Parts: sequence; structure tokens; C-alpha cells
Amino acid sequence: QVQLVESGGGLVQVGGSLRLSCAASGIRFSISTMAWYRQAPGKQRELVARISNGGITNYPDPVKGRFTISRDNAKNTVYLHMNSLKPEDTSVYYCYSVRTGSLSEYWGQGTQVTVSS
Repeated sequence: QVQLVESGGGLVQVGGSLRLSCAASGIRFSISTMAWYRQAPGKQRELVARISNGGITNYPDPVKGRFTISRDNAKNTVYLHMNSLKPEDTSVYYCYSVRTGSLSEYWGQGTQVTVSS
């Protein structure tokens, strides 16, 4: 049974930092691509960061230079380090997993991040 469980969200002031964690089970984590997405009310879900099984990372412009994705294969966990947070970062953040050749994609239930203004 596949589970992606996010944690680490909360309320933070502008300019602050948070670290999100996603603990995965039921997948072949070491050969999976992992990613973080976010979705705010009234907006479409958007990619925040992605990391391949080989450790290659991708970031869209709104978070580039501020957010860092990393993975610990021994712990089956992916992290999102968020620095210099802005009000527009306020969203529900979701963990995502997919594997090359797989027909299935998996999502966590999300964790709320709120940045005060």
C-alpha cells in the first residue's frame, strides 16, 4: 500500500524558513522521481521542485534560489527546505511520486504553509 505523508507545515512570518518532509512507503523510493507541488485556493496546482532518482533537481522561477529539494534514500524521505518565505508562498504543499515506466502517480494529502504579511 502506497503512502506519502507530509509534515512540517505551519505558520511563519515573511522572510522566515520551514522544512517540509515527505515520508514514503510502499514504493521503490530509490528509483522514483519525487516532487513537491502546491495549490492555493482558486489557483491551479503548480510544481515547486522536483528531484530525479539520480539527484537532478528542477525549480520554477518563483522559488528558484529560495527552495531546495533533497532526498534521503536510506530513510525513504524527501525534503523541501524553504527560505525567504513570501506571502505568495502560502499554499497547501503536496508530495508527489512517479517512476519511469509506471502507470501510476502518487500524491500525499498535503500540509498547509501560511506566510504572514
